[in-house]
Amino acid sequence: MLNDHERLMAASAKKKTRTARKKAATAANKPATKAVVLLSGGNPQIPKGDGDAPVQAYIAAMPGWKREVGEWLDALIARHVPKLQKAVKWNSPFYGVEGQGWFLATHCFSHFVRLTWFHGQSLKPIPPGSSKDKNARYLDIRENDQVDEKQLVSWLKQAAALPGWLGH
Repeated sequence: MLNDHERLMAASAKKKTRTARKKAATAANKPATKAVVLLSGGNPQIPKGDGDAPVQAYIAAMPGWKREVGEWLDALIARHVPKLQKAVKWNSPFYGVEGQGWFLATHCFSHFVRLTWFHGQSLKPIPPGSSKDKNARYLDIRENDQVDEKQLVSWLKQAAALPGWLGH
């Protein structure tokens, strides 16, 4: 026979079990990840964050052919830039060198993926897209573009060697 304390403990255990089952059932009915909102131009809305995980979440949410560009670019940067740091800021992946700041950001637009070189005016040759910022330059990659990978790697290495942009 159970005393009052034992009955109370058994009732509490049953309640905890029911609560745990309800939470598990609710979790099973929810999608594993929240759907990513695409902003104008198909740019993924990803919460800001430091490290590789938010950048990979951004890339995974890039629509259509842009995802392949994002994956290719991210792998290329990781392969050629030592001490790489990554973050998502203002719904854009940022790439930098630890202790030096950011040298590159990417962003999805309707018809292209834009690479923003924060000190692009210092790169040789200067990337083709001009900016209102006197230091920045752009490279827009459109669907089916044939990107000169050798030139891109050269820009990556040059930009990573410069003091980066320290914006927060």
